[in-house]
Parts: sequence; C-alpha cells; structure tokens
Amino acid sequence: MKRLYATLLFLALVGAVRAEQIGEVSTAFILIGANHKVVVEAYDDPKVNGVTCYVSRAKTGGVMGAIGLAEDKAEASIACRQVGPLSLNAKTLDAQEEMFSERISVLFKKLRVVRMVDRKRNVLVYLTYSDKLIDGSPQNSVTAVPLGALVLPGK
Repeated sequence: MKRLYATLLFLALVGAVRAEQIGEVSTAFILIGANHKVVVEAYDDPKVNGVTCYVSRAKTGGVMGAIGLAEDKAEASIACRQVGPLSLNAKTLDAQEEMFSERISVLFKKLRVVRMVDRKRNVLVYLTYSDKLIDGSPQNSVTAVPLGALVLPGK
C-alpha cells in the first residue's frame, strides 16, 4: 500500500513540475475561500527545445476552489514562442500529439494542449481546448511557432 501511495505522489509531482506559474490576477473577490483568478502558466515543449507555451486560464475560487474541488471554466488562451535556440529532443514528431493536459475539475474535465506539425510551412501549431467525458467545449485557442532553419525529421 505504501508503494501505491509513493507512486501516486511521484506521478502528481511529475505532473506538477511541468507547469511553471508565471503570475495571476484576481477577477472576483470571494468573502470565504480563494478569489476567482486568471492564472498564466508556462509549459516547455518536451520534444522541441527552445519553445515555451504560455497558457492563461480561469481558476474558480470560493471554498470549493480553495480545497481543489471546484470546476474551472473551459476558457483558456495560448501563446507559444521561441525562447531559445530550436532543437529537437526526439527522433520524430508525430503529425499531431498531445503535449500536455491538466485537470480542471475533480472528475472528467481536462485542459489539453495539442502540438500539430505543418510540414509544408515548417511550422508547429499549438491548440488548447478543454474536454469533458460527456460534453466537450468548443472554446479553443491556437498559436504557431515557425521553425526557421530547423528541419523536421520525416514521418
């Protein structure tokens, strides 16, 4: 049983270190519990060195938000940028791949970022959206990072 708890803790910590919170702003004052907020987090692309995605999203406050049981809104925005020299950290890039996801409710709802490769234009396209087991959200945001002289391996 201890091994199971240690594994779950490790997985939680691995997921937690992927996002680096850059900042937050309060959008509504809540008398009891945490305020409603918009947070900005940075995610480094694990397969493309030199690309970071900045995602802004709503975080629900109140008592339920303070204890992690609130469902966050399915609203997010993304901007990915070249922040250093570009290089691949993988032998190939899939045409479309989920780069990361994060839980935004206790059950069934996730914020997702998908990387798509536009080989014709030598560009990486990043899409953020949320999904739910029963009903997904059409709200989404997209951004692109030109790769310049970096040549993508074929697949």
